[in-house]
Amino acid sequence: MASTDTRSEVNEMYKLLSHNDLDGVGCGILAKIAFDNQVQVRYNSIGSLNREVEYFLENDQNDTFLLITDLSVNEENEKKLQTFYQGGGKVQLLDHHKTALHFNEYEWGSVKVEDEQNRLTSATSLLYQYLLSNNHITPSKAIDEFVELVRQYDTWEWERNNNLQAKRLNTLFFLISIDEFVDKMINKLSSDEHFEFDTFEKQILEMEEQKIERYINRKKRQVTQVELNNKYAGVVYAESYHSELGNELGKEYPHLDYIVILNISGKRMGFRTIHDDVDVSEIAGYYGGGGHEKASGATMTDEAFKQFVIETFQQEHLREDAKRNRFNQKQSSFGTLYRNQKNDKFLIYPTNEKWKVERNNHDMEQIYTNFEDAERFLKRNEQVWMERDDAFVQYLMEQVKGQ
Repeated sequence: MASTDTRSEVNEMYKLLSHNDLDGVGCGILAKIAFDNQVQVRYNSIGSLNREVEYFLENDQNDTFLLITDLSVNEENEKKLQTFYQGGGKVQLLDHHKTALHFNEYEWGSVKVEDEQNRLTSATSLLYQYLLSNNHITPSKAIDEFVELVRQYDTWEWERNNNLQAKRLNTLFFLISIDEFVDKMINKLSSDEHFEFDTFEKQILEMEEQKIERYINRKKRQVTQVELNNKYAGVVYAESYHSELGNELGKEYPHLDYIVILNISGKRMGFRTIHDDVDVSEIAGYYGGGGHEKASGATMTDEAFKQFVIETFQQEHLREDAKRNRFNQKQSSFGTLYRNQKNDKFLIYPTNEKWKVERNNHDMEQIYTNFEDAERFLKRNEQVWMERDDAFVQYLMEQVKGQ
């Protein structure tokens, strides 16, 4: 494991190149608190980082300390940074994506996916530890709490911990400009004992959360399904609220391995999953992108456009399961009724501690050890949805009459 560079001196100038998401901007906030006017911060998309690094190497003063966080450079700039470092230049790359682990081969690279407590890291948490270990920043409860909120959101631990404060922090980040967000956070972290949202922020967050809920409810009815490489993906077009949307669609359609969110105008794709056995960074990597196991992204390639747009365009959208049923419920002893686009009816019912599927009143061959496997099979292969109570009651009445 490469060690962090400690050759920086008091009063030297810094330049931070970081990602333009919450985690990347969190790094900028910490850098501003640590170095104040001695740091220049630039936020970048994945594609623009390499242009910024090239500009730095060609135009900035050699004694400026270059910090790169939450992003990694291409192979060409990797070699240039090594030459820059060997020539006495000051550079430190801090990242937490496993696709960047090879940067640990360099003295100026430090990539950690997990910390000493076996928790997933974020760029903000890594930079905070770097600044603390080099005596560049004074710790406080407020900063500790802010860094942990960013870490939990970026690693999706907030979902498992039901940490809505972390989710709200990301929502606020997208509600205002980056500059305004940075100023707000620096003021909070410099003056407050604990990290809290003020009254105005709480009000606008509540209004935004209602707006997000309405948006997601619309998008739940616009998902198409595609099978690729033995995995099932849900495809949806959206330009907003990708994190919240991917998470909610994953829960609405748990039979899908991952969700693909297409931003056609931006020519970008987002990949999200709620399943621990699926790594969407590998899927994004196939298209030249990357990211986390739970959330990744990539530029839309010609192949991706064909697979996710052209081949799904004529397909019917998935139908949501009926809500608020009293009788037609999952794992019911009377069975659970589903229907597909062809109007075929499927009943999943228990028998001898196993589960069977009846299709149009005829038993299918397969026997399942649990209800979830039977439902997953139907949703993947037949794209069924759970019927409403009235259809279920009618179905049972027809069964009684037919006996």
